[in-house]
Amino acid sequence: MTVTYLDKILERHREMAAADTRSVGQLIDEARAMPPARGFRAALVANTKLGVIAEIKRRSPSKGDLNMRLDPADLARVYETGGASCLSVLTDVDGFGGSVDDLQAARRACSLPVLRKDFTVSELDVLDARLMGADCVLLIAAALDTVQLAEFHALAIDIGLDVLVEIHDEAELEHALEADATLVGVNQRDLVTFQVDHERAVRMGGVIPDSAVKVAESGVRGADDARMLEAAGYGAVLVGESLVTSDDPKRALVELIG
Repeated sequence: MTVTYLDKILERHREMAAADTRSVGQLIDEARAMPPARGFRAALVANTKLGVIAEIKRRSPSKGDLNMRLDPADLARVYETGGASCLSVLTDVDGFGGSVDDLQAARRACSLPVLRKDFTVSELDVLDARLMGADCVLLIAAALDTVQLAEFHALAIDIGLDVLVEIHDEAELEHALEADATLVGVNQRDLVTFQVDHERAVRMGGVIPDSAVKVAESGVRGADDARMLEAAGYGAVLVGESLVTSDDPKRALVELIG
């Protein structure tokens, strides 16, 4: 069996989760006492044009360093003025060079709802997302069994978070819908080859029910990709690499939105 970069990252995160002895009950109480989150899903639904979830991402396992010196606060403000609906901020340290500080700085600098982009493997990860100030948490169907996916989704909703469930195929979509997902992301990037498969996104766009907000993730290079995905039924795209490496991310955003 091929070991993917996702497998390696998940192993590290599971080791960290196993060593975490904090009280889940106490953290649930703290999370429920947080101020109301900014509505992530609502911000996407409110759009009359294609929604863009603009990502703050310093590096990636497949491409290496992208923009290690970026200022998350400055970039968040640029994204907001460029018309982004929401932000996505990487908080994984080893694989992506991200941090909780990046998320908090970006959120303070703008009024957009923020997704914590990380590898959620435990209840504590869900709770930490709320406690650090995120408005939405990512659950990757390929990283969780069906029970975990449903339980983490329910916990997130209970503490006031929106949930983006990331899938790759029809089987994972079924698990997402069983967990009551209403915000479904299709990752176009193959976890083994790193190749982007636009045909997968088009196929999945036709089978995800319209009751869910459909988000296309990874490999959105510009306006042509955005229009193709919009035509396939997607209400939003999550874009990172092409924005953080752009000389003019505001203009790139305007072109993506159309």
